[in-house]
Amino acid sequence: MKASKLVSTRSVTTKLITTASVGALLLGLSATAQADNWRYAHEEYEGDVQDVFAYAFKEYIEENSDHSVQVYRFGELGESDDIMEQTQNGILQFVNQSPGFTGALIPEAQIFFIPYLLPTDEETVLTFFDESKAINEMFPELYAEQGLELLKMYPEGEMVVTTDEPISSPEDMDNKKIRTMTNPLLSETYDAFGATPTPLPWGEVYGGLQTGIIDGQENPIFWIESGGLYEVSPHLTFTGHGWFTTAMMANQDFYEGLSDEDKELVQEASNAAYDHTIEHIKGLADEALAKIQEASDEVTVTRLNEEQIQAFRERAPQVEEAFLEMTGDRGEELLQQFKADLEAVNSDS
Repeated sequence: MKASKLVSTRSVTTKLITTASVGALLLGLSATAQADNWRYAHEEYEGDVQDVFAYAFKEYIEENSDHSVQVYRFGELGESDDIMEQTQNGILQFVNQSPGFTGALIPEAQIFFIPYLLPTDEETVLTFFDESKAINEMFPELYAEQGLELLKMYPEGEMVVTTDEPISSPEDMDNKKIRTMTNPLLSETYDAFGATPTPLPWGEVYGGLQTGIIDGQENPIFWIESGGLYEVSPHLTFTGHGWFTTAMMANQDFYEGLSDEDKELVQEASNAAYDHTIEHIKGLADEALAKIQEASDEVTVTRLNEEQIQAFRERAPQVEEAFLEMTGDRGEELLQQFKADLEAVNSDS
């Protein structure tokens, strides 16, 4: 997805939710009882990781039942908060949304934005998501409290920071306006790093970088490539501070109303989509970086060494403290389990 598709604003995105499109969704609600046409919205563009997951899910459902799945990509029904609201209201049956946006709804989901909590090694990260008790047992309970059936959490890729100038230290971040999702803990992270966190909808990021409203942003490298962000923010820094995580879930009332056979079908489809997507992301970052470097001579790539990373890592404890202040005892319990799960994975490896 190139620049022209990203130079949109919140107001433009909102206009995409026409009376006709929402009306068509509502018209189909009567069919939900028969569960023959399920609606699934996600936050990304064609070919991006969430889209790969959604279409693998759709393919499994349609090959193994008489049901169909209609997939809506970014912008077709609004931005992340729009599609979550539609899912909670039962207009959509399935939604894929990252904890970056769900954090306002489920504060504990912000745990993924504690810097340097997750390792950067791809194999270790993937094993952690497979085996973590925090992810597979504790998170479903938190989502259920918001009327959501958590089906899968999965990683998309290591976070990479892009800026208007090369970055190698927290001092280089001083006064840099870094775009963040509307997530209090992510803002806390960039504040700790010395930057000025600047919340901005995804649809406004390219234009914000182009006009200097923001000086940088963070995303997995495949988004930086597919969205053409390197064209207006050419200095890429691998800080090693985290992975982008996302979650696929269902409206809980819809899910609980399914037959046992259809519940099993949805679970199997989620598992199949997860397995397919995990294979898809292996090596994806290297491929995307190669495309970026081939497309632009202005791009610079900085991979921080251990000493440079340590300067950023030393600022992480204040973010962890902020997480605990936001989430209380439940957040502390989740964080302890998270760390125990990571220790178990590291011990095994």
